[in-house]
Amino acid sequence: MRYLIILNDPPYGSERSYNGFRLATSLAKSEGTGVSIFLVGDAASCAVTGQTTPNGYYNIERMLKLLAAKGAQVGVCGSCMDARGIKPEMLAEGAHRSSMDELTGWTVAADKVLVF
Repeated sequence: MRYLIILNDPPYGSERSYNGFRLATSLAKSEGTGVSIFLVGDAASCAVTGQTTPNGYYNIERMLKLLAAKGAQVGVCGSCMDARGIKPEMLAEGAHRSSMDELTGWTVAADKVLVF
């Protein structure tokens, strides 16, 4: 089963993106399950490398890297990156600059689409 998770919120200040990453991590543990995450709007900041958080606090960059290591695809809206001054070299390992065309393909291919 293929899941597409679309995140809209920034990495911190709201727990929506955190909860989306938590669900994606749980789904990625299931054999035969594919997970794609698309970061749009303020969620583009979730993919920025160099995030520093206090000990004991969740870190979205670490969560993203773990998901990518498990085979999840992580796309970041290119227009949203441009609007926020995020350059491709600023993206964490495992994330890539993406587009609405790629999101369209992922949506068509997905069995389930979840939006946070």
